Amino acid sequence: MPEIIEVEYYRRLADERALGRRIAAVEADDEWFLKGGTTATALGAALVGAKLRATRRIGKLMLIDVDDAVVGLRYGMTGRLLVDDVAAIASLEYSSDRDDPAWDRFALRFDDGGRLVLRDPRRLGGVELDPDESKLGIDAWTITTDHLAARLAGSRTSLKARLMDQARIAGLGNLLTDEILWRSGLAPTREAGSLGVEEIARLGEQVRGTVAELAERGGSHTGDLHDERHRGGHCPADGAPLDRATVGGRTTYWCPEHQR
Repeated sequence: MPEIIEVEYYRRLADERALGRRIAAVEADDEWFLKGGTTATALGAALVGAKLRATRRIGKLMLIDVDDAVVGLRYGMTGRLLVDDVAAIASLEYSSDRDDPAWDRFALRFDDGGRLVLRDPRRLGGVELDPDESKLGIDAWTITTDHLAARLAGSRTSLKARLMDQARIAGLGNLLTDEILWRSGLAPTREAGSLGVEEIARLGEQVRGTVAELAERGGSHTGDLHDERHRGGHCPADGAPLDRATVGGRTTYWCPEHQR
């Protein structure tokens, strides 16, 4: 499932292979996949004839700047980006191993014949023209401890739910959040506002460090906890049986021995 790391891989692929290319056509036949009032007609009017000028990312939202517009790409649980049939990621956890062009939900066709494609088997992503970037919180890759403290302060919601609230901290999904909390020794069920100063500092260090380390390893699925995230799994640190429950709306695994 694409989290902040995977979307950064997608952004880098587009940056490397698509910048400066002119858009000849927009392929957006799946109206359901177009979000925020975006239409295929509006996309065509804004993008055809324009060049890709820059790529950006806020959390899990990838942004493509063209001459006079911005395209926002969201990848849901199974979306991947391809440029000229080259993929930044060969496959995703919890997605199909097939690579079917029938799952192409959106594409930019360039005047040299190449294409930038968003391929999404489950149609949980989306495309939006000029998305409201202010709706997203601070990017998790670079969030400071002070910013983290401000977003946890006074909250009675679970720590995991708060970390995954994209309006407050952008980019963390289920896998990364479980890994970060496991490394931080913090229970996902804790009230977010209950953390002390030292705990917040430790958590902030792990948010930044875990994202950076797993990006080097190859993705959000490469965490130390990941292989034990199943029924009957055990903590890789101390061997204790992992707890499993739905926290923040997501299936969650944690160690009751060292995560407090």
